[in-house]
Amino acid sequence: MWGAGARRPVSRRRVVLVVGGLGWASYGYFGIIGNPRYGTSRSLDFLTRHISLATLGWGWVVCGLVAALIGLATARGQHVGFAALAVPAAVWAAAFTISAAQGYGPASGSAAGWVSFAIIITCVSGMEDPLPPHLRKRR
Repeated sequence: MWGAGARRPVSRRRVVLVVGGLGWASYGYFGIIGNPRYGTSRSLDFLTRHISLATLGWGWVVCGLVAALIGLATARGQHVGFAALAVPAAVWAAAFTISAAQGYGPASGSAAGWVSFAIIITCVSGMEDPLPPHLRKRR
C-alpha cells in the first residue's frame, strides 16, 4: 500500500509543458485554423504570402501537442518541449513586430505581448524544479 509520503510531487516544468502545449494546440486549431481574425491575418501578411494561415495554425497545433506529450511522457527531453512552446511565440512576436514597424499600428500591442511571452517561456525553460521536501536542507 502506498502512503501519502510515497507520492511524488508534480514537476512544475512538466505542468508548464502540458498546459502550455494544450493551450498552443487549442489556439492553433480554434483561433487560427477555425476562426482567423482580421488583425492576425493582417499582421501576418508578409508570412502568408509564402505560407498559408492554415499551415501556420497547424504548426501551432503540432508544436503544442509535442510540448504536451513531452510533459506527460517523461522528464527527459524537456528542452524539445520548451522549444516547441517558444518557436511559435517567437514567430508571432517577430511577425507582429515587423507588421508594427511597417506601419500597422494595431500590431504593436500584440507584438509586445508575444515578445514578452516568448521571453517568459525561455526563462522558465532554464528554471529547475524545487527538490522534493525530503531532499531539502532543514534550517
